[in-house]
Amino acid sequence: MTQPTSGPGPASAGELPFDPEHDPKASYAFEPGYVKALTDRVVSSTGETVTAYAPATGQPLAIIPQSSEADVAEAFERARRAQQAWQRVSIDDRAAMLLRLHDIVLDRQDEIIDLICWESGKARKHAFDEPLHIALTARYYARTAHRHLDTERRIGVIPVLTRAEVNHVPKGVVGIISPWNYPFTMALCDGIPALLAGNAVVAKPDAQTMLSALLGAQLLEEAGFPRDLWNVVAGPGRELGTPMIQRADYICFTGSTATGKHIARQCAERLIGASLELGGKNPILILRDADLERAAEGAVRACFSNAGQLCVSTERMFVADQVYDRFKEKFVERTKAMRLDAGIGWGSDMGSLISQDQLDTVTAHVEDAVAKGATVLAGGRARPDLGPYFYEPTILEGVTPEMTCFGNETFGPVISLYRFHDEADAVARANDGEYGLNGAIYSRDTARARMIARQIRCGTININEAFGATFASVDAPMGGMRESGQGRRQGGEGILRYTETQSVASQALLRFGPQFGMSDEQYAKVMTLSLRLMKKMGRP
Repeated sequence: MTQPTSGPGPASAGELPFDPEHDPKASYAFEPGYVKALTDRVVSSTGETVTAYAPATGQPLAIIPQSSEADVAEAFERARRAQQAWQRVSIDDRAAMLLRLHDIVLDRQDEIIDLICWESGKARKHAFDEPLHIALTARYYARTAHRHLDTERRIGVIPVLTRAEVNHVPKGVVGIISPWNYPFTMALCDGIPALLAGNAVVAKPDAQTMLSALLGAQLLEEAGFPRDLWNVVAGPGRELGTPMIQRADYICFTGSTATGKHIARQCAERLIGASLELGGKNPILILRDADLERAAEGAVRACFSNAGQLCVSTERMFVADQVYDRFKEKFVERTKAMRLDAGIGWGSDMGSLISQDQLDTVTAHVEDAVAKGATVLAGGRARPDLGPYFYEPTILEGVTPEMTCFGNETFGPVISLYRFHDEADAVARANDGEYGLNGAIYSRDTARARMIARQIRCGTININEAFGATFASVDAPMGGMRESGQGRRQGGEGILRYTETQSVASQALLRFGPQFGMSDEQYAKVMTLSLRLMKKMGRP
């Protein structure tokens, strides 16, 4: 692992702009007005601000205005006014804006990635995943808009005489509460289908990564979406979450299981829907016939992408006894060769954790495991020489149930290796605990791996890949089972969650009641005969 020779110097074109007048300690030059143009998008009347810092270096980035409950109310009022006009815009026009967003995101990816790196501390190659995912999502929903949203013809009760249709009506205003770990894609990917379905959005990004989310809002407007259709508030979730839930027609949340349960209770009280992507303790199974080079490469990405701060990253790895020692050697070798760097250029394999809280959690989990007998095969140390929140990618062996990291989510660059003797045991151990978000299986026999996948209680399973196969396949739904959440993003489920299903049926000639002089009894006999006839005709 290499140490950067120096901290970031003066920012070149495309690097994060910050007005040094806000903080004389800022050691690099920024394009004037850039950050202010982003932060002006926050709906705020309080006069209160919070300073955001770069986690990799500790340098100040921006002064973020803070919102009050009154500002949340104002944001929802703006959104409702905009939504009334927006729902009358044609699906084709909405889709065209998403295709413009696709191009804008790809054209400005360097700017987006720079901002993500500064604000989250992640390595550049991991930041690239975010504009990539938004471009995929925007194009997918633009191209499939009619498939998901067009009025559907359904079977009427009486052939020819009954015409039944199903409409997908927008819910109204969607509240989106997004996390810090993927600040650009998580801020936008759930809102893109909401807009396409005819809704407006009020978004509350995590306080630690507001700028990436605000840049996303700016790009939406540049793509043609009305400004008041996407409103952003800023502040602690404990203060703004309840006011949002009290006003929203639907809530989309990504974050911890404990917070998700609290949100679910509040949404249930109002009888509004919610989709919740929550925690995970995700497993990988390395079967005896796995390609070990491919599995070791995938394991590094599965465990250490974004320093392990990824909802679908792996924290438990079950390896077949027949290949355990060979796989361990390859995996440890690759992990020890990883390059950590506080810079924002290409070439780094892993960046920083986001905060002191995350560093404290990772440190505590590793120290607890070691104190109780676990062995560190790689890593196991904080790296303050690189930056305030750096921690080495860490592999543990001999983790047992009494250790904190055995069943609790670390959300950092820590993986536990376990040996298994038969696949039924591996599946049972993979299903242990209350989480069920993501999993992976490595095997040369993909048909058998798919059969095993059906036995694992996770919302997504990747075969011969860490997490990208499911997450990037945006036509397939993505979400968790059990305490990893409810609802799905992506695919048809990811857009229809933002609509109300409305059935409309018209009846011709005959009515549902006695006519032509029939008695009630005669009508009942005619209907009974009709049902028997339709069954013989094979009608559903």
